[in-house]
Amino acid sequence: MDPIEKSPDITIYPPDVQEIGEFDGGRITEIKPLGFPGEGPEVPHTGPLFYWAWATAMGYGKIGLHPHQAFEIMSYALKGEIGHYDTMGNRSRVKAGGAQVMQTGSGVSHEEETVSDHNEFFQIWFEPDLKKTVRQTPTYAEFRHEDFPVEVRDGVTLKHVIGNGAPVSLVTEAAMQDILIPSGQRYQRELSANRTLAIVVVNGEGTLSDVIGSEKHDLAVKYFAVVHAGTNGSVAIHAGQAGPLRLAMIEVPAEVDYALYREQQG
Repeated sequence: MDPIEKSPDITIYPPDVQEIGEFDGGRITEIKPLGFPGEGPEVPHTGPLFYWAWATAMGYGKIGLHPHQAFEIMSYALKGEIGHYDTMGNRSRVKAGGAQVMQTGSGVSHEEETVSDHNEFFQIWFEPDLKKTVRQTPTYAEFRHEDFPVEVRDGVTLKHVIGNGAPVSLVTEAAMQDILIPSGQRYQRELSANRTLAIVVVNGEGTLSDVIGSEKHDLAVKYFAVVHAGTNGSVAIHAGQAGPLRLAMIEVPAEVDYALYREQQG
């Protein structure tokens, strides 16, 4: 017998409750939909999605050389161009739509820079089993916008960034899409039991609602939505009439079979 479908839990975190930060004397500023432990509101059910920041720089800015271990870290360019250097000898730049991915393993240091007049990028941390990945050799990979597969479903454009044929390969169980919903149109997403969707609004306005219930939430730029399905469920996202709605959406298991960093800090 199939599980009974129930309405998923939906929580909205507007920008004014998210943590903020800066680098390089304020040349790079950021808002954090999902902060480090102790930053911003506690966000439950995000499983191995550990951290998500949205950085902005109007011109050149630099985040100096600093170390990482064990986590898998992706920088995803939204506007402009971002640069990368690491102690493995990699030096590169990617433009809007491209990504830089580090599996930091036993340890690597890197620095980041913004290059164009207007730069925006996500930095997202995924958490595999750290006790295992800390013993692995660190890696680096970069991808252009053209490297990612794109499909159109009922007029909605889905760019697959992680999973579903995307070139990014992680140890962490996760999938990510960059989604564009035309004005006035609807995108429905199914969720299996014990799964979570984390959604950041990049551009536009709209609403997020559960399909079988009456709960409806407004969406606007930089809003962070977390949808947790305890059993099978689905949500619908409607774009407003003023223009298209662009979302970054990550799906992860709400729980994993290894100890998470936040759990060990609690």
